[in-house]
Amino acid sequence: MENSVNLQQMQNEETNYSFWTKYKKHASSEILLYVIMVVGIVVSLIAFSIFKG
Repeated sequence: MENSVNLQQMQNEETNYSFWTKYKKHASSEILLYVIMVVGIVVSLIAFSIFKG
């Protein structure tokens, strides 16, 4: 009986995790990827506009 209560509590604790605590590593690397892509696009647009003329 005691083991089933502990198992129930562990299952409840696992479901209480938010998205950020569960996928923090993946989400932060994804955000970093998008930031690098946006910065690269902006830098390339500036470089093309400078060297075009």
